[in-house]
Amino acid sequence: MFSAGRGSQRALEVVLVEFEGVPEVAADVARDSAGRWRHPVRPHRIRTDVDVSQVPLSGEDGTSV
Repeated sequence: MFSAGRGSQRALEVVLVEFEGVPEVAADVARDSAGRWRHPVRPHRIRTDVDVSQVPLSGEDGTSV
């Protein structure tokens, strides 16, 4: 379950999907005092030059969080 926003009691529904492409996103690394991301990622483009199997899962490469 995800919060609809800072200080909100409303919960957002989440639907997990298995994407078969590699999206490139822009992310702001700002976090609040509780360690939560302050801004959502923004989609940039679909990477047709990269296969899904080439992308490490979050945390696997030692740099992702």
